[in-house]
Amino acid sequence: MRSRSIGVMLAIVSLLLAGGLFLARDSVSAGLFDLTGEDQTSGQIRGLADLLTQFVRPMPNTMADTPLAFTDVSPFGVNIFLHQEVEPAKRDQQARMAAEAGFKWIRQPFPWADIEIHGKGDFVDCRNNPCIDAWAKYDNVVDVAERHGLQIVARLDAPPAWARGGPGDFAPPRNLDDYGDFAAIVAERYHGRVRFYQIWNEPNNYPEWGEQPVDPEAFTRLLCTAYDRIKQAAPDAVVLAPALTPTSSLNPGPGPGTALNDFIFLQRMYNAGAGRCFDIMSAQGYGLFSGPTDRRMRPRVINFGRPQYIRDMMVANGDASKPIWISEMNWNAVPNEVPDKRFGQVTLAQQARDLPLAYERIQREWPWVGVAFTWYLKDATDQEKDQAKYYFRLLDPDFAPLPVYEAVKAYTRDK
Repeated sequence: MRSRSIGVMLAIVSLLLAGGLFLARDSVSAGLFDLTGEDQTSGQIRGLADLLTQFVRPMPNTMADTPLAFTDVSPFGVNIFLHQEVEPAKRDQQARMAAEAGFKWIRQPFPWADIEIHGKGDFVDCRNNPCIDAWAKYDNVVDVAERHGLQIVARLDAPPAWARGGPGDFAPPRNLDDYGDFAAIVAERYHGRVRFYQIWNEPNNYPEWGEQPVDPEAFTRLLCTAYDRIKQAAPDAVVLAPALTPTSSLNPGPGPGTALNDFIFLQRMYNAGAGRCFDIMSAQGYGLFSGPTDRRMRPRVINFGRPQYIRDMMVANGDASKPIWISEMNWNAVPNEVPDKRFGQVTLAQQARDLPLAYERIQREWPWVGVAFTWYLKDATDQEKDQAKYYFRLLDPDFAPLPVYEAVKAYTRDK
């Protein structure tokens, strides 16, 4: 009789616990999201299991208390493509809407192939009649940014055909001094107006190094050439190393889908002497298949926390005094009808939730990060709407704001 009573009591307790968990399911789910960055129960359980085994691995040493330059700045930046807008009025509208959303920084390409187009020292654009000054568009870009209180990080890459050392739009130059000359000319022309320059973009990933295997040592030579020439032209300029593609691939290419692991590529850069050739390290901040609150740390897992490993490598290589800026971050709201899901998939509502949470985590937990650039403001047209990358945008091509734009705007208003 007694055992039966105990059994009844246990059953009642179990029912009460189950009922309590059911009633508190939203709070439990929110708590698990805060740990794992996962919205679905299956993902949260898997994430929790990963976290429970995490203690067996050493965690990154970020030396969070190290005093750093270039971190006492607004963290709000956005990637922007003002040069793609034909009409100056649309460039102005882009910059205005970036500023209205609370962004203080823009990461803007200054493609070499669009400025020194036809040959060495030729800055006249004759691709369409009549010939025009190739600098005019970029002078306007700088004017527009200044008008709306936006600081520029100028991204210098994309060699012109005459300078490339091989096939591919992003093949490195045959002569590094040609690139150094271009970087110096840009820095000299905009001295006092543009201070920050990023050298290249994702050189560890195809096709960002052309139709050839990626090469950390060759890239380091390019980086150091540009660094020295920019500093000669504008001693107060600040040079950013490029963000590397987060990847576990060990296939340096060339060919679609090939890349070299970012940690290996970066260590080989350091071994080749890259440490003296940049003032700010860059990293990518994509969450891909989990949200910004994912606290799992595994070198082979690509999640929002990955820049902590980049910081750990900087510390190990004696570079703890330099900060990291995030070149690109966002979540991909690709619709079901677009088959490419390689960047993950979130709803528009989840995207609008996740981007402010990413800024919140950076400001609360990562004092070694300065600016974080959202990817990206808008395209000039919708010609790439059949591709997943189109669905990172904050604005439609006609400037209609998406929920994520409004969410960032509301978030920055209180900061």
